[in-house]
Amino acid sequence: MTDKTGFHIDVNGLKAVSAAYSMYIETYGCQMNVNDSEVVASILAREGYAVTQQMEQADLILINTCSVRENAEQRVRGRLDVFRMEKKKRPGLLVGVMGCMAERLKEQLLEEEKVVDLVVGPDAYRELPQLVRNAGTGQKAVNVLLSREETYADICPVRMDRNGVSSFVSITRGCNNRCAYCIVPYTRGTERSRSPETILDEVAGLVTAGYREVTLLGQNVDSYRWQNGHVVSFPRLLEKVAAVSSGLRVRFATSHPKDMTDEVLHVMAAHSNICKSIHLPVQSGSNRLLALMRRRYTREWYTDRIEAIRRILPGCGISTDIIAGFCTETEADHAETLSLMKQAQFDHAFMFKYSERPNTPAAAKMKDDVPEKVKSRRLQEIINLQGRLSAESKQRFIGKTTEVLAENVSRKSPDELSGRNSQNTVVVFPKKRYAPGEYVQVRITGCTPATLQGTAE
Repeated sequence: MTDKTGFHIDVNGLKAVSAAYSMYIETYGCQMNVNDSEVVASILAREGYAVTQQMEQADLILINTCSVRENAEQRVRGRLDVFRMEKKKRPGLLVGVMGCMAERLKEQLLEEEKVVDLVVGPDAYRELPQLVRNAGTGQKAVNVLLSREETYADICPVRMDRNGVSSFVSITRGCNNRCAYCIVPYTRGTERSRSPETILDEVAGLVTAGYREVTLLGQNVDSYRWQNGHVVSFPRLLEKVAAVSSGLRVRFATSHPKDMTDEVLHVMAAHSNICKSIHLPVQSGSNRLLALMRRRYTREWYTDRIEAIRRILPGCGISTDIIAGFCTETEADHAETLSLMKQAQFDHAFMFKYSERPNTPAAAKMKDDVPEKVKSRRLQEIINLQGRLSAESKQRFIGKTTEVLAENVSRKSPDELSGRNSQNTVVVFPKKRYAPGEYVQVRITGCTPATLQGTAE
C-alpha cells in the first residue's frame, strides 16, 4: 500500500517447489527497493529459499529498508519489535536488515537491536548466502561496502508482484546529484548504468511471461548512459524498450528536471506504447531554496520543462515531489511553491515535511530552523491545494474514453476491476467479461478524490 511517506509493500506470495527453507521479505521505501527485494529473492532461491507470505513459517526474515525519511526508519524499528517477539518463540529464526538503513546504521542495528543477525547494504546482496550461513553459526554477518560497478545486471529477479501484469526493471543504480537534503548518494553509492542488452533481455522475458507493463527505474533515469563502442542514451534505450513489443506499456521513473530533454519527450510522442506520464520532482518553487537544495535548476527552467511537456505531449499526466519547511524557508518561499503548483497544474504529488537526514550536506552545514508547527501548516496548505488540482485533473476525464490496463479486482467490489490509464490515473469499472492483463476502453462517468470511475465500452 502507499501512504504519504512513500511505498510500503509486504512482498510475499511466491513459493518455490521443493524449497528447503522459506524467507519472508518486507520492503519499505521506493519502487527501486521492491526491485532489489526481487533480486535478493532470486539470489537466495539458488540456495534453496522460497518466499512465503506467512512470517510465522519463515526460517529467514528480511526487511528491506529506506533512510530517505525519518518516519520510514521509525516504522522499520517498530517492525523489528514484532520480529523480536517472533524470535522469542523460535530461537533459530534469522532476521536480516537490508538496504539504505542497513548501510547507514550497521553498528546500531547489531548492537542495539539484538534481534538483528545480519546487515546487508544495497551493493552486497550477492554475499547474502554466505552471510546467512555465518549468521546461522553465530558469527558476525555484515557487509555494507558500496560498489562502483554492481548493477545485478545478470540476475533475473523473482517477480513478487501479485497481479502478473506490471513489473519493474532497474536501469541504473546510485546517484551523482548530491542534493543537499538527500542521503541516497551516501547509502547507494555513485551512479552506474546497466548494459542495454541485459535490460532488453529482462524486458523480453517479462513479455514472454505475460506481463503487459514495465516501469524502468533509476534515481535519475534521464542520466542513463551506456558506452561500449557506441553510446546508448536514455532516449535511445526508451526507444529500444518500446520496440520489444507493441503490446507492452512502458513507464519510467524518476526524471530529474535538469536532465529532462525535448528528445525524451519526442520519443514518448512517437511511440504509442510509452505511457504519457512523467514524474518530475520540483521540491520547491523558490529559486533561493532550489539553490540551497543543490537542485541545479531554477524555477524558470522547471516551468519551461512543464511547458515543453504540455506542448509536445498534450494531455500528459505530470506528478511531482514537494518538500515543506526546508532550512530557512520563509513565507515568501512557501508562497512561491504554491504559485508554481498552480502554474504547473500537477495531476498528483508526493508531499512531505523536511526531515533532516544525518550525513547529508544540509545536516552538516544548515540549521533545520523552521518550527514543526510551521512545517505542518505549510504542508497542509500544499496538500489542500494539490487536492483541488487533482480533483480538477480528474474532472477533465469525465465524458471521455480512456484506455485502461486492468491490473486487479477492485478491493471494494469483486464485480469491479481496477487499473491505470496512460496518464497513471487509477480507473475502476465493472468487470463484466474482462480480466486483469487486458486493455479496456473505459468511458469515464465520475470520479472520487483518488480514482476515476467508468464503464467499459
